[in-house]
Amino acid sequence: MAFESLTDKLQNAFKKLRSKGLLTQEDVKTALKEVKMALLEADVNFKVVKQFVSGVEERAVGSDVLNGLNPGQMVVKIVNDELVSLMGPENAEIEFQPGKAATVIMMCGLQGAGKTTATAKLAGRLLTKGKRPLLVACDIYRPGAIKQLQINGQKVGVPVFEMGDSNSPVDIAKAAIEHARKNDNNVVILDTAGRLHIDDEMMEELVNIKKNVEVHQTILVVDAMTGQDAVTVAGDFNERIGIDGVILSKMDGDARGGAALSVKAVTQKPIFYVGMGEKLTDLEPFYPDRMANRILGMGDVLSLIEKAEESIDIDEETSKDMASRLKKGKFDYNDYLESMKQMKNLGGLSSILGMLPGMGLKTKDIEGAIDEDDLKRNEAIILSMTKEERANPKIMSLPRKGRIAKGAGVDIAVVNRFVKQFEQTQKMMKQMPGMLGGKKGKGMFGGLGGMRFPF
Repeated sequence: MAFESLTDKLQNAFKKLRSKGLLTQEDVKTALKEVKMALLEADVNFKVVKQFVSGVEERAVGSDVLNGLNPGQMVVKIVNDELVSLMGPENAEIEFQPGKAATVIMMCGLQGAGKTTATAKLAGRLLTKGKRPLLVACDIYRPGAIKQLQINGQKVGVPVFEMGDSNSPVDIAKAAIEHARKNDNNVVILDTAGRLHIDDEMMEELVNIKKNVEVHQTILVVDAMTGQDAVTVAGDFNERIGIDGVILSKMDGDARGGAALSVKAVTQKPIFYVGMGEKLTDLEPFYPDRMANRILGMGDVLSLIEKAEESIDIDEETSKDMASRLKKGKFDYNDYLESMKQMKNLGGLSSILGMLPGMGLKTKDIEGAIDEDDLKRNEAIILSMTKEERANPKIMSLPRKGRIAKGAGVDIAVVNRFVKQFEQTQKMMKQMPGMLGGKKGKGMFGGLGGMRFPF
């Protein structure tokens, strides 16, 4: 997960500060040396690191901090503020044309950065926000590019305009805008061609599109896993064609985080969205303050709540009924199965833990204790039960367990272990009435859309 190593190193550096009652300038400088090394190892641009550390030090060695009641926490707050300023300071949004005029968005980037997938993700997200997007296949060179866009467009429910690979991208873009006007599409998203590296031919093509078509927003898709290369690419694109913002793809992978921390400072252009998974719904708005919280191990509960409310499709009456049942300790295998489904919709265990405060250093330990394969086996066991068995756990007898084990393809000892684990979960639910009844009756854990965890 992106920033994991950086988070660990920063937390270790700040732990030493928090343990001191008073701070000296030397204490601050020593901690900031560790911060500097952590940022450089995270592949943050050197100039950005130098400017960042200088800004933190200037504020941190002030008398108000050194003589404060909790100077260690004050330094952490300053680092947090500087991180927000570095990446933002506020979340930026795509600017749309007023009235009925169609907003034309040109997507660009290198091959392999996930541009076409990010284009479909963006279209799907805009559709959920009330827009009427049209995807346009302007990549006439890469084999399968048009088909890929058509498949992804179908998955997110957005129409795709294409004219094959015999027409120029400029002509395709012009025809697409006319098509959008006639069909009441108010957002036109051009998926342009990428190359393995930046070349004059690619840049000239993008410039020609912008000369012949009024492009309102130019968005660059860069691979977060390429670190400094992503920043270099963003700088080159911005200098040669001009960009309005960036989408960082593959932020869920083994990215060190340098791109997210450097792009804004180098290009002065904001990050609009980050790709957090392979599913076409895994595109999140980029909030500098929330990302700073994640980096410092403070979690991102707001994003988790928003993601839960978007991902978990439960109506209010059903939610109230679920909350009422749980308050009474009525938790059956159907509820357990539903909780597993909800966790998958939220990106799995890693994604959830990464957004919880203080979980940065503990995530690996918990993931090790809770095997994802075990959860899959548990799901297979429940799906091998009858409707009666799922609704009434008390009737689980030895012959039933034997039949269920055969159906799930596991040993009966695995079923016994799962049943015992489930009974413990039931007891836990009975002991947690105070955590029920969140927003609009939707549920547990502060109103996370009725979300419950199957462990």
